Amino acid sequence: MSIKKVLVVDDSKTELMFMTDLLVKNGFTVRTAENAEDAYRRLAEEKPELIIMDVVMPGQNGFQLTRTIARDPLYSDVPIVMCTSKNQETDRVWGMRQGARDYITKPVNAAELMLKIKALG
Repeated sequence: MSIKKVLVVDDSKTELMFMTDLLVKNGFTVRTAENAEDAYRRLAEEKPELIIMDVVMPGQNGFQLTRTIARDPLYSDVPIVMCTSKNQETDRVWGMRQGARDYITKPVNAAELMLKIKALG
């Protein structure tokens, strides 16, 4: 299955614009959410084929949201890529333990992100 529909969850409008622009230029359909509540709404509206998840957000953080989505039978098949400024190995390991399929640090290297998405698709 090739991934086309992506949900980007990030509380930074700048990051959302950057990621949306990058993904759309590479042929993806993008929906965005600025927090966990937004993300749940977007999931209910249309199931994405990939979720790109920030970690540091107000309210429920990306680790918690990833764990919740990964354990939900409706969405457990949707791969999640953590995309965060948290660049410690312990953060990466924790993210993967919450159910993320991959982990990329900001600032995002566009080529690296595309390779990771391709590997999932």
